[in-house]
Amino acid sequence: MKLNSLGLPKKETEILVAELNILLANFQVYYQNLRGLHWNIRGKRFFDLHLKFEELYNDSQLKVDLIAERILTLGGTPLHTFEAYVKNNRLPVGHEVSKDEQAIHLILECLPLLLKIERVILKQAADIEDEGTNSMMSDFIAEQEKTIWMLSAWAEQEI
Repeated sequence: MKLNSLGLPKKETEILVAELNILLANFQVYYQNLRGLHWNIRGKRFFDLHLKFEELYNDSQLKVDLIAERILTLGGTPLHTFEAYVKNNRLPVGHEVSKDEQAIHLILECLPLLLKIERVILKQAADIEDEGTNSMMSDFIAEQEKTIWMLSAWAEQEI
């Protein structure tokens, strides 16, 4: 078995990098959804949600950078074009969402789909003992599960 400079199996690491690129593309779409929600939110909950969406998109922007840097660390090349993001996207895209409940529901549609990709990566990383990727995915998953819980409570919806 050929190992890379990190001591990880080359072939399996290439597969992991491909999945990380899918996550990167989907996070870019999620980030853009959040920017749109931040810009377009209207109504009596404007001030609270405007700030919350800014918090979420800033967090997403950091995660995008972490994912891209992990791809580079593993010897891959991060996707970096809108064409690649759209091609690999699995998330719904928000179009002119301005109502509070509609905005929260869009986020609640996106997060479980991100979690699904992250759990695939978590398993792949664990299988090849890639603790760096595994740790990053664990952190992402824990944060996003908490966000789902909080937004579900806001929307008075069962998890």
